Amino acid sequence: MGIILGVLAIIVVLGLAFLMSNDKKNVNYKGIGIMLLLQLLTTWFMFSTNIGQAIINGIAAGFNKLIEFGTEGVNFVVGGLMVEEGGSVFFFNVLLLIIFFATILSVLTYLRILPPIIKYFGGLISKITGLPRVESFNAVNSIFFGQSEALIAIRSQFHHLTANRLYIVSASAMGSVSASIVGAYLQMLPPEYVLVALPLNMFSALMLASIIAPVKVPKEEDKVDVKNVTNDKSIFEAMGNGALEGGKIALIVAAMLIAFIASLELVNWIISFSGLTLQELLGYVLYPIGILMGISPDEVLRAGSVMGTKIVTNEFVAMLEFQPMIAEMSEKTVGIVSVFLTSFANFSSIGIIAGTVKGIDSEKAVSVSGFGLKLLIGATLASILSATVVGLFL
Repeated sequence: MGIILGVLAIIVVLGLAFLMSNDKKNVNYKGIGIMLLLQLLTTWFMFSTNIGQAIINGIAAGFNKLIEFGTEGVNFVVGGLMVEEGGSVFFFNVLLLIIFFATILSVLTYLRILPPIIKYFGGLISKITGLPRVESFNAVNSIFFGQSEALIAIRSQFHHLTANRLYIVSASAMGSVSASIVGAYLQMLPPEYVLVALPLNMFSALMLASIIAPVKVPKEEDKVDVKNVTNDKSIFEAMGNGALEGGKIALIVAAMLIAFIASLELVNWIISFSGLTLQELLGYVLYPIGILMGISPDEVLRAGSVMGTKIVTNEFVAMLEFQPMIAEMSEKTVGIVSVFLTSFANFSSIGIIAGTVKGIDSEKAVSVSGFGLKLLIGATLASILSATVVGLFL
């Protein structure tokens, strides 16, 4: 029964994307079918084979070792602060680690290690699926870098981007997460689900965006250039700039958490007369899709409230809310919700993407603002698709 519901959920998600499509005649069905098959094979391989499990465990162990190194740096700076026994300070224990991960990414970019790898995998995806190279490169790039950085990396091609192409690259940026904050996620959610969400969300974002905004691109307008991806003149400048960028991200996330959590409490106080919280209301709204995704009826309201919280606030707020529930819920529900949460699909991302595009090309920023809500719906559907695929194997 679970598999039947999961298949139905996939059909519903793809059907909704098709209804939203602005060019139904030119949808690349072959490419979409290939990406859906790649999703299923990837999930099966990582969850159902010894080699896949070994890869997940190895990557998780690598991230944990990096977290240890980052913790040493954090402790040197703030280790003297007193914390009650058994307590923790989220900003120190989780967010400040973003600085170290951002530094590593900056150095790997300066050394020209990451850009060719991203270009190669993007080209491979383009060749297999028939999608344009720029869009494929951006999708892979969005796994490693944040929404703004991913879009800036293709700024030289912005003059070639039509409204549909701009939608696809924006959807990829919103549907993925940055590697610089994956370390923070791994401390709040089971590592195997966070790691499998990275490739699944990449494919989901590409699939749904390609249905909603199909494109056909002439070869002369589809080139990827990774020669000028960094302006750093030395490895030490790369480290410094990476650390500053990571520090900025940590502070932004902290500021948003303060604002969103406080606002959530305010809204709950205002609607307290109803006897329900905003999270509970969102749980009822997402109840039907939660059932289709494979969440059991006795857990779907709580799970739906977490997923809804992520959409209206951000993934960190939802993860903090979900953490205490993990031990009480079934493995399948934990997996589905964890994968759903591992993306930037929320209202605040619309502003981040629109602001980034405005900095690159002010005229195209008008297009982003125009399809902002459509972008959020598409990215949310992508999260649902990835979570549903994972649910099929749990």
